[in-house]
Amino acid sequence: MEKAKVYFTNLRTTPDKNILQKLDMLVRKAGIEEINFKKQYVALKLHLGEPGNLAYLRPNYSKVIADLVKELEGKPFLTDSNTLYVGRRKDALEHLDAAYENGYNPFCTGCQVIIADGLKGSDEVFVPVPGGEFVKEAKIGRAVMDADIVISISHFKGHELSGFGGAIKNIGMGCGSRAGKMEMHSTGKPKVKLSRCRSCRKCAEGCAHEAITFREEGKALIDMSLCVGCGRCLSLCPFDAISPADYESNEVMCKKMAEYTKAVLNGRPNFHISFVIDVSPYCDCHVENDLPVIPDVGIFASNDPVALDQACAEAVMKAPVIPGSLLEEKLREGKKDDHFHTIHPDTHWQTTLEHCEKIGIGTRRYELIEV
Repeated sequence: MEKAKVYFTNLRTTPDKNILQKLDMLVRKAGIEEINFKKQYVALKLHLGEPGNLAYLRPNYSKVIADLVKELEGKPFLTDSNTLYVGRRKDALEHLDAAYENGYNPFCTGCQVIIADGLKGSDEVFVPVPGGEFVKEAKIGRAVMDADIVISISHFKGHELSGFGGAIKNIGMGCGSRAGKMEMHSTGKPKVKLSRCRSCRKCAEGCAHEAITFREEGKALIDMSLCVGCGRCLSLCPFDAISPADYESNEVMCKKMAEYTKAVLNGRPNFHISFVIDVSPYCDCHVENDLPVIPDVGIFASNDPVALDQACAEAVMKAPVIPGSLLEEKLREGKKDDHFHTIHPDTHWQTTLEHCEKIGIGTRRYELIEV
């Protein structure tokens, strides 16, 4: 496979060229205009940010891309899927409140926000994964699959399970429904947290396999011989009493995430943008963001998400360490590896990109072109 082209712009500005104008110039140079947007629904996939965390991307950036798509006669919308964990983005109502609180609304971005997997995280499409080793059918939020074109807008940062979060994580994990996220994170079937169960029976009403019964005290009980692990009960329980039973190894989770990415992108035009700024050590799903571990680098864009992640990872590893950051603290403790493994030693970020390359999403070989 030939080297992919990854385009880059630094964050230096002048009175006649601000960072938003540089973003517009970058994506045009990277070939976004080669996509036929006319009358096409365009999913702008990004992380809307957990309230309390301030490292998420400013909505101004997404407006540049939304405006460009509209200029090219496309129909853009911002989208993200509900979270598996308990927070303020686990259902569409709370998720929209969080998005608006963080500035993601039509007044700031010029387009609507649609939560991809619906009100309770159960509006999903079962999508085949060509060449999938772990996932044969991915559970993807319906709004993402209804779109004609996918554009990922990623905040590149550290992550405690995948090493870093970039384009692949934004697409693969980020487009999975709640049940899809459970499939990536878990080795098995869900379990009931008895202390949280309120005997409302909503889980049983929505179980297609009659796997849920109730104990004498009224608490839900899942029959593992009947449960198929679909995860639907996770989205139905209003008290977060149901959760994955056994968490997958980080290595396998990374491969599943790659396969979910293949499901989302396969057969559709796609384009990818990553911001290597405010590189916090943890995901934007946290309700806090720590001091960035390196200085801001710039913005990268490509039609190959694998090459894009590889380029961003290498840019981070070449960057100096910010004094007082978690990365500097780990280095002082004698933990020396690449920046991501120094912070999160048990992660497997290389595995993600290797598996992406293996199943035909893209290539890790790239040519960096500065704009």
